[in-house]
Amino acid sequence: MAKPDKVAAVAEIAESFRTSSATVVTQYTGLSVSQLSQLRRALGTSAKYRVAKNTLVKRAAEDAGVTGLEDLFVGATAIAFVEGEAVDAAKALRDFAKDNNALVIKGGYMDGKALSVDEINRIADLDSREVLLAKAAGAFKAKLSQAAALFQAPASQVARLAAALEEKQRNAAGTEAAEAPAES
Repeated sequence: MAKPDKVAAVAEIAESFRTSSATVVTQYTGLSVSQLSQLRRALGTSAKYRVAKNTLVKRAAEDAGVTGLEDLFVGATAIAFVEGEAVDAAKALRDFAKDNNALVIKGGYMDGKALSVDEINRIADLDSREVLLAKAAGAFKAKLSQAAALFQAPASQVARLAAALEEKQRNAAGTEAAEAPAES
């Protein structure tokens, strides 16, 4: 018979799987408590980093309908449940793993699909949502400026044409006036 605390832990982990936008499974063997605290700080509010027993995580994943991760739940396993942007959490984990060889990214899960380590690294290489929005806003502003210049161009061309025509008429009138007394 299952112990109530284990049942509660499975339910909590399953709920984390359901509510997360992504999860990243890691192996943390060799990390000290202070290093784990640093990792949690690096993740900030974008993810919750949880250490759990593999049997509990397997059951919770099954309850949540998460498939394809069963092979990753071996050894000392911890999971980052991403609540914010997957890019931010993936960058934080990748950068921390570069500085601390004891942290190994095993894989992950996002949008109903298991992710390989390479896919997580590609996600980490993406620009953050804020940077992408700023780039899009800059591109829209540039296009609007180009459109404004394009719409303004015919009006300024007409104005230059009218000025040139007026100048030509003045020159022609001045030339006729200069020639008229010479003929008399």
